[in-house]
Amino acid sequence: MNTPHERDAGAHIHMVKWFKPVVFLACLGPLARLGWKAYAGRLGANPIEVITHSTGDWILIFLLATLSITPLRKLTGQLWMIRYRRMFGLFAFFYAVLHFLTYIWLDKFFDVHEMWADVLKRRFITVGFTGFVLLVPLALTSTQNWIRRLGGKRWQTLHRLIYLSAIAGVIHYWWLVKADISKPVQYAFVLSLLLGYRVVVWARRVAAGKKTGGKVATVRAASTEIAKG
Repeated sequence: MNTPHERDAGAHIHMVKWFKPVVFLACLGPLARLGWKAYAGRLGANPIEVITHSTGDWILIFLLATLSITPLRKLTGQLWMIRYRRMFGLFAFFYAVLHFLTYIWLDKFFDVHEMWADVLKRRFITVGFTGFVLLVPLALTSTQNWIRRLGGKRWQTLHRLIYLSAIAGVIHYWWLVKADISKPVQYAFVLSLLLGYRVVVWARRVAAGKKTGGKVATVRAASTEIAKG
């Protein structure tokens, strides 16, 4: 007979199984909304700017959603939440690809020389491009097969690049808007909380390790004295 804990775990897995497609379709909502606006001719006087800003917003939203999974899972004890982290991360990359394509296709018409000049001269494009490049290895190695190939520790180390990518994304947005920085400030605040949580957890782990190491050293010293005595 299954224990109550096992029954609860099974219910959560069943819920995730059926709810995941709903979340997946919801994640496509921003793209569908842009498509509808384009079809209805409601992208405004500067459609490229609307598409660029919209996809840029959703990159940051999905990056922050991805980074929020671990704190929420640990604080609430809801282990099933981890099953959405990979999906959110891949959607961040998906909207990053759309954002990048909007720039190189609709804005620059694949003019490599002009794009390279932008990367070198305009710092917000430089940092934004850096953030995009950092997401590429994370998307490519997001499968279970890559976790086995790299090993858990190396895989985790690689995927910490998401912190740098999120920081680059916020800076990119901040430097882009120049005047009204209210939205970049909001993203920066949430990102600071999420990274701050990780710093606190890391510091506590280091402190606990030193405390444990000190106790072990004391026991060993006592054992040595007893052996000598």
